[in-house]
Amino acid sequence: MPLAGIVSIMEAANSEATADSDERRVADRRCRRWWGIWYGGFRPRRRSGRRLEDAIRFPFVDWHASHLLIVAVAILLLCVADAALTVALLSAGAVELNPVMAVVIGRDATLFAAAKTTLTGAGIVCLVAASRYRFFRTVRVELALYVLLAGYAALIAYEFWLLRRFGAHGPF
Repeated sequence: MPLAGIVSIMEAANSEATADSDERRVADRRCRRWWGIWYGGFRPRRRSGRRLEDAIRFPFVDWHASHLLIVAVAILLLCVADAALTVALLSAGAVELNPVMAVVIGRDATLFAAAKTTLTGAGIVCLVAASRYRFFRTVRVELALYVLLAGYAALIAYEFWLLRRFGAHGPF
């Protein structure tokens, strides 16, 4: 093949590549983080890291085990029950020991319940998002959800015991 033929083929290929690069989008789709979070929240795909190092260093995925939903909902329900029982105990003469929540409940009981469930819900979302992460490379964060569930169950049992001991009528 003559040299002129090779040069013309290379020029044609170069002009096609230039035309393709001119058609690229201005914004790279990988820079739209919030869109990825929103889209991935409703159409999850990633069940594990793409590479081995992702599974070790950054184990955040957008597809979680179904048992975590049950645990998260149970914790939120126990949180709502805790808020109701706390209000009932306070009306019976108990004192809120948490100084932050004591200020909030002093203003409005509805604001107290909303703040309590919102803060607990935000914490649960963070724990579920990091559920595959290993704390100090030994204990999975998923275990913290189960410990929190057991702690809330024990707290509810203690609050019922307090209600019976002081003869107060609970909200249930």
